[in-house]
Order: sequence, then structure tokens, then C-alpha cells
Amino acid sequence: MKTNLIYKKNIVLDYLTTVDHKKIAHLYLFAGLFFFLLAGLEALLIRIQLMFPQNDFVSAGFYNQLLTMHGTTMLFLAATPILFGFMNAIVPLQIGARDVAFPFLNSLGFWLFLFGGLLLNLSFFLGGAPDAGWTSYTTLALETPTHGTEFYTIGLQISGLGTLISAINFLTTIINMRAPGMTYMRMPLFTWSTFVSSALILFAFPVLTVALFFLMLDRLFGTAFFNISLGGNSIIWEHLFWIFGHPEVYLLMLPAFGIFSETIPAFSKKRLFGYTSMVFATVLIGFLGFMVWAHHMFTTGLGPIANSIFALATMAIGVPTGIKIFNWLFTMWGGSIWTTTAMLWSIAFIVSFTIGGVTGVMVAAAPADFQFHDTYFVVAHFHYVLVGGVVFALFAALHYWWPKMFGKILNERLGKISFWLFFIGFHLTFFIQHFLGLWGMPRRIFTYLPGQGFDLGNFISSIGAIFMTIATAVMLVNIIITFAKGEKAGNDPWDARTMEWALSSPPPEYNFKQIPLVKGLDPWWIEKQQGNKELTPAEPLQDIHMPNPSILPFIISFGLFVSGFSAIYKNDINIGTIGIIMGLAITFGTMFVRSAKDDHGYHIEKHEINE
Repeated sequence: MKTNLIYKKNIVLDYLTTVDHKKIAHLYLFAGLFFFLLAGLEALLIRIQLMFPQNDFVSAGFYNQLLTMHGTTMLFLAATPILFGFMNAIVPLQIGARDVAFPFLNSLGFWLFLFGGLLLNLSFFLGGAPDAGWTSYTTLALETPTHGTEFYTIGLQISGLGTLISAINFLTTIINMRAPGMTYMRMPLFTWSTFVSSALILFAFPVLTVALFFLMLDRLFGTAFFNISLGGNSIIWEHLFWIFGHPEVYLLMLPAFGIFSETIPAFSKKRLFGYTSMVFATVLIGFLGFMVWAHHMFTTGLGPIANSIFALATMAIGVPTGIKIFNWLFTMWGGSIWTTTAMLWSIAFIVSFTIGGVTGVMVAAAPADFQFHDTYFVVAHFHYVLVGGVVFALFAALHYWWPKMFGKILNERLGKISFWLFFIGFHLTFFIQHFLGLWGMPRRIFTYLPGQGFDLGNFISSIGAIFMTIATAVMLVNIIITFAKGEKAGNDPWDARTMEWALSSPPPEYNFKQIPLVKGLDPWWIEKQQGNKELTPAEPLQDIHMPNPSILPFIISFGLFVSGFSAIYKNDINIGTIGIIMGLAITFGTMFVRSAKDDHGYHIEKHEINE
């Protein structure tokens, strides 16, 4: 095997330089889990502050920072990268590919995300984090006295660039690298949801990038895009943000739907009910996701015609979502249900997400939204959708695909303890918030007076948050124990249906020793039904070409990190100017020094391939 073994001998150097989609999946997963824990800690501090009236656990200013960074971190730096981790680990295997289309860019996408996230969170230690809310409405963001808004705009631009690169990579991979016989209507639902979600990123993230760039110019150079006192328009920021922000919800939800479309058939021992309708529902949700952004702006004075159009579009998006819910129920109906931890998360999702969907229809009615808007009713709805949907999916995927990614099975007993603690805590935390909102408790306040009817509801909500914290700690212990002495997994511990389960756990670096021939929907299930112990090959055994590892994605991302950090302190000539020049030199200089060896890659000779 003609490869540089120095990378294999040093695990740190191996992961710093890897372009293997499976190792990049590990990086995404653990970086995302780190940010998930960070965002969870911020949420716990918020709930402790609101546990009692007139509490002084944190100050008003720090509370605003916690509130802003919790939402920003959870959406941009936790949920999205963890999903990208599963996409990297599973999608190439599900379509019969040896890697993604652009391995170098895959690595670059991860490091850009990581350095952007680190830059954003360093703001806590450098004068103050962003404090204008995760939406960063410009009436507040332009008035922030610290550098928090600069950390927000530059950190998210760097991280968002990595997300955009990764989405383009997945689109190209799915379009061009499917195995023979893998038609679009034979692709697993998780691959379909990755495809549609990547398309949403392709069209939504450039809008956010433009908005952040304009806000950065307003803050750093005194332009007037959003500054009302200089003739700007702050409502334009809201339009730009939500044109991105509502597709953002669905680019998270669709992969979550894809995960449940894998786990529910696997643990019901049945084929997914209504595959074709599920595909079209996925595409329709992606399309309608761009048509509903202004339902976040019913109270800004758009007028009755605009409000009516967006209210109807918002209600319409419930139709394809409802199709999915019924299809999952019909898949379970009559099945032989295996109540693993992953299946418990899947069943709990259907109950919890349906509640979020019902309240979503309620806030879709513009006259009702005038009452719900900026109350805790919206907080409850949002979390029933994002936690009851996305986070439950992440936990289901963690238990379902962990054996394939790491070769060991997470402890089922600890997994179920974690599930029940989190499930109970989740509903304790957020169900009561519907009533807090109806009773008039506004969003984003850091304290409240006693005797307003909010005391008991907030106490119950905070107790629920403590339950979720304990559940997350149990899950973390489960991961550590599994790494140390977990049960080894076979190739197919769940008796599943898709092609990733035909490979060893974890898969070899080249994935498939021979590209498989796909015979139909659920190709691995078809092979097993025919008595085959491996996939039917579509090619003879031959040498396999693999890309070389490279340190350049790490260096390029670090250069942008230095440049972005320095731009925040541009007024200090020593830090700002020198730092920007140095950072840009690192970034663009390394783009032109890729060696011929990096591009050429190496070969694994056929006699070296594991039989």
C-alpha cells in the first residue's frame, strides 16, 4: 500500500490531516457534541436564573449573552455539525461510494466550521459574548457596546462557509457517485433527506452570508444598511435572516426525518410504508420551506394580504409533514417492534413532534400570533419542534449508527435510563411553557416579579431542565464506558435494510472492496432474503485509488480564524492590521501550494484488500 504511514502512527496528526469521510464524521460528531454540551450548560444556567422570581443568579447582561449563545450554538454549532457527522459517516455507504466527491473540501468544511465556532465562543473571554438574541435583530445588535456582534458576524461567516462547502460536496456526491442500480427512487430516505437539506443550504446560506456581511460593515465601517438613524432599514435584516432562518429549521428537520425513516423500519421489521409519498413529501417540505419566512414577522406591519399568504403557506407545509407522521405509524402498524433505545427515541419523537406541529398551526394563524408572539408559547412551540424533532433524532442516530461508526454497541440499559430521564425532563420543561405564554409571560426576560402567576410554572420548567442535564450526563458516561469496554458489534447488529450494514463495523478505509450492484429498494435486505452474505459486486476486484491526507484544510481555516479575530480588533494597528495580513497570507498562500502528491493520492493494491 503506497501511503504515508506517519499519519497512521500518530492519531492526532492522523485526524488533523485526514480526508477520509468516516474520520471527518468522527470530528464532526465529537465537535458537535462538545458544542451541544456547551449550549446545554447555557440553557441550564438560563433555567436556574428563572427558577425563582427576582433571582440574581446571573446578571441581566450575562443572561442576554447566555440566551443569545444558547440558541446560536445549538443551531449552528451543535445540531448542524452532528447531522453532518452522520451524513459523512453514512451517506457514501448507503449509495455504494468509496468516499465523497471532494475529500479535500470535506476536510476544509469541517475545519472552517470548527474555527468559526471557536472564534464565536472566545467572545465570552474577550469582553463579552453576543447579546442581541440568536436572531441578532439589528436594533439591538448595532447598539451592543462590546465586540459581541463582531464575533457573531465573523464567526458565523467562517463557520457558514464550511457548511456551504459541505452541502455542495454532498449534492455532488449523491448526484454523481451512486453505485450501479442506485436510482433516485432506490435511495434510502436518509440519503434523500441529505440531498434536499443540502439543496436548502445551497440557497439559504448565501442569504445569511450577505446579511452578516452587511451587519459587519455597519458595525466595523459605519455603513447604513440597517442603521435607522442613518437612513437604513432594520426590517430588511429580519427579511434576510428569516429567508435563511426558516429553511434552516427544515434543513435540520429533514435529516431528522431521514433518521427516523431508517430506524422505524429497522426496528419494526417492516419495509417503510409509502416510500414514494415520503420522497415527494421530503421534496415538497424543502420547497415550501422557502415560502413561509414571514410568519416570523406577522407583527411587523406587513399588512393583511402578506400575512394571509404566509399564513396559508405555513398551514400548507403541515400536509407533507402529516404524510410522514402517518407513514411512520403505518410502518409500525402490524410490525414486530423491537424496543431498543433508538426505537424509543423514534416513538417519543412522533408524540412530541406532533404536539409541536399542532402549536405550529396555532401560531400560523396571524390574528392568534399577535397574542402568542414574543411570549413563552412560542418558546414552547419552537423547542417541541427542534428538541422533540432534531435532538431526539440525533440521540436515535447515536444509538443506531454508533456500532457502524465505532464497532461497539452503546449500553442499552444506560441508554434507556438516559431516554426516560430526558423524555420526562423535556416535557416537564417545555409543556408548561405553553401555559406560561398564555398567562402572559414574555420571552427574553431575565427575571419576573412574584405574584404574577409565573412562579410554579417556571419552577417546574427548571426542574425539567435538571432532569435533561442528568440524562445527558448518563449518555456521556455511556459513551465513555462503551469506548473503554463496550460490547463489540457485528456487521449488522440490528438486522437492518440498507447497504452500510453489509460492511464491517467500522468499515475499511476504502468502504467497498468492489462497488456493489443495487438490485432494488433496501438492497441489503434483498441480498439477505436471497441468502447472500455480502453485496453483489458490479465490478471485478481491482486496485483502489484513495486520496492522500493533507494539513492544508487545517491551515487555511486557521488563517481565516486569525484574519477574523484580527478584524474584530481592527482599531489596534498592532493586532488588527498585522493579524489580518498574516491570516490572509496563510489562507490564500496555502491554497496554491497543494503538491502533486496531494492531488495524485495513493493506491491500495487488490492483493492488500481485506477479504
